[in-house]
Amino acid sequence: MQNTKQIPEPSQCEPAKYEYKKSSYADIYDVLQSLRRDEVLCDIKLETDNGGVIFGHKVVLASASPYFHAMFTNFSEKNQDLVTIRQLDYSALQLLIDFIYSGKISITETNVQILLPASNLLQLQEVKNACCDFLQAQLCPTNVIGINDLADLHSCTTLLTSSEFYIQQHYLDVVEEEEFLSLSSEQMVKLISSDELTASSEEKIFESVIRWVKHDLDSRKQMLPQLMEHVRLPLTSKDYILKNVVDEPLLLNCSKCKDYVFEALRFRLLKSEELITIPHNIRTKPRQPGGTHKVILVAGGLGINHSILNSTEWYDPKINKWQYGPKMITPSLGGGLAVVGGSDGEHFLISAEVFDCRTREWNTIPNMSTMRAGHGLGVLNNLLYAVKYLLLHDFKFVIVTFFIIVIGINKVSRGKSRSTSPKLNIFIA
Repeated sequence: MQNTKQIPEPSQCEPAKYEYKKSSYADIYDVLQSLRRDEVLCDIKLETDNGGVIFGHKVVLASASPYFHAMFTNFSEKNQDLVTIRQLDYSALQLLIDFIYSGKISITETNVQILLPASNLLQLQEVKNACCDFLQAQLCPTNVIGINDLADLHSCTTLLTSSEFYIQQHYLDVVEEEEFLSLSSEQMVKLISSDELTASSEEKIFESVIRWVKHDLDSRKQMLPQLMEHVRLPLTSKDYILKNVVDEPLLLNCSKCKDYVFEALRFRLLKSEELITIPHNIRTKPRQPGGTHKVILVAGGLGINHSILNSTEWYDPKINKWQYGPKMITPSLGGGLAVVGGSDGEHFLISAEVFDCRTREWNTIPNMSTMRAGHGLGVLNNLLYAVKYLLLHDFKFVIVTFFIIVIGINKVSRGKSRSTSPKLNIFIA
């Protein structure tokens, strides 16, 4: 039977070219690994401090590690067949050489503390990153300070940032562990001075400072004034100060610390209107866990052709841009973070709604008992007050305005989040 398939003829008699690319080099590395284990064609022996010797091929090691590349091309070791590598664990070196030949490595709780410094020394960035990823997944109150020290020592920037954030977010759990007492003076000052430190109360932070100092009193008592400078004592309760702070022996023996105690007491004893007159400092500034991102929010108001708006916009100074937000439930001449009453252009309103910064949504809350417009709103002790109002026949005197309110939108929480939806009670004055 004849083959009817025609073979196409080249249109021109020109030299042909066909490129083929090998899809994988795994089999080559398998052969190289076998040669290394059998000590065949090896031209370098690596010796560690404990006398262990590992065979290898200079060209293979130099192709994978900038450290070996420099050693075998620019330094005297290029002409040697035995090189001693100081301060490197034999088992770590064995694992890393196996990785160079196989592309695989197993990181465990047992070996990560020797693999990280070894991979950092040999400039095997892939393994170093894998060690950091492994440690990040293991973060907990019992080990986070040790991991933070390890990250700092070996310039693991991402892991250092993550561990610092973990300490700030889980501070009250971390201070209960023994590792906390091993913090250096510099680390302690940096931690206590952070605005993003998360604690249920400033009292807990004060107690942790006293505990840390007392752990090594002779060498740490001199750090107390510098630490107390960053403890927000004025934000603790008056009863707590009188019961737990005033008579603390460490503070009584430190004149600067006593000044901070008197400052806190004075702050607590002043009337609210008198607080405005005193200078504010870091100790009177509440901490802001997670940081805040401030924007300008504009809601409702009067638009073109005197139309009543239900739109929401905010201005983000970080990107210098206005952005649209969710629409209000009820169009109103007045707008803001909480919109209560107002007018739709024809009638006074009884409705009330609030903007939830966490979900970026408008939510209704119970209506007022009286229709109001032109009134003032205020929050005191988490209660929302609507004060005064315009009568119906006064409506023609209402000046159409909108409220511009600067709000803080919390950054996205890393870790488990809790609901922060507002719970407002309305009181009519």
